[in-house]
Amino acid sequence: MSLDLHATAPPEPGPSRATRPAHRRATSTNKLDLKYSPYLYVLPFFVIFAVFSAYPIAYTVWIALTDRSPLNPTISFVGLDNFVELITNDPQFWNAVVNTFGIFVLSTVPQLMLALMLANALNRRLRAQTFFRMAIAMPIITSTAVVALIFSMIYAKDFGLINWLLDSVGMDPIDWRASRFASWFAISTMVDWRWVGYNALIYLAAMQSISKDMYEAAALDGASRRRQFWSITVPQLRPTIIFTLIISTIGGLQLFTEPLMFTSGAGALSGGSEGQFQTITMYLLDVMNQRFRWGYAGAVALVLFVLIALMSTVNYLLARRISSDK
Repeated sequence: MSLDLHATAPPEPGPSRATRPAHRRATSTNKLDLKYSPYLYVLPFFVIFAVFSAYPIAYTVWIALTDRSPLNPTISFVGLDNFVELITNDPQFWNAVVNTFGIFVLSTVPQLMLALMLANALNRRLRAQTFFRMAIAMPIITSTAVVALIFSMIYAKDFGLINWLLDSVGMDPIDWRASRFASWFAISTMVDWRWVGYNALIYLAAMQSISKDMYEAAALDGASRRRQFWSITVPQLRPTIIFTLIISTIGGLQLFTEPLMFTSGAGALSGGSEGQFQTITMYLLDVMNQRFRWGYAGAVALVLFVLIALMSTVNYLLARRISSDK
C-alpha cells in the first residue's frame, strides 16, 4: 500500500472557544482603560477645585446679592444694591483702592527691576556664588508677620532706625504712619525686601536656560554686556517677566499682612487714623468683622476679583507690547 506524501499536515490548534471570550474581555478592558483612565487621573484636581475654588466663588456671588448679616436672622435678596452702594456711595472703599494701587506701584516696579538686575549679576561667575544665591532666598522663608514687626520698629517715629539716621544727617524725623506717601513707602520696602529674592531666583533659573552661544556670538560682534542684557536676556525672559508681573499683581492687590502689622491696637484694620494705608483686603475684613455686613463684604470681594483680573490682563498685554517693540 502506498503512502500519500502530499497529504496535508493537521491544522495547528487554535484558541479554544473557552479562551476567545477572555481575549475579547481583555481587549475591551484595555479600550475602556485607555478611554476613561485619563479622566480618573485628573478627577482629584477638579474635585479639589470644585470644593475650594468654585464653591466659594459661587457662594460669594450669592451672598453679595443679599443683606446677609449675623445680626439679622433673616436673609433678603437685594440684587445689585450692594454693588451700587459700593461704587457710588462709599468713599472709604475708593480710599482703600487708591492706597492699594499706590502701594502696589511703589513696591512692584522696583521689586521686579531689582530682581532682574540681581539675577543678572548672580548669573555671572562670582566667588561664593552658591552662598549669594542662598542668601537672597532667606527672606522668602521668613514669616511675613516677623518682617512686618521688624520694619514697623525700623520706621518707628521716636526710636526708629530710619529716623535716627535722618537725625544724624541733620534732617527732621518723619512720622511714617501719619503721612500717606510715607506709609506707602515704608510698607513698600517691606514687600520688596521679602519678594525681591523670590523673583530673582525665578529670573535666574530662566537665564540659565538661555543658550550661551547667543552671548558668544554677540560678544564676537562687539556687543557689550549691557547690550547683551537688553537685546538677548530681556527678550528671552519675556514669558518669565509676564509670569512674575501677573503674580506680583495678584499679591500686590491682595496686600494685607504688611499694612496690618504696620500699626497696632484695636483699630488696626482702619489703616491709620484717616485710613491713609488701608488696603482693599483690610477694608473687606473691616466690613465683615466690624460692621457685620457679610453681603456687602461679598460685593467688595467680587469687585476686588474683577480689579485683579483687569490689572493682570493689562499687565500681560503691556508686557507683551513692550517686549515685542524691543
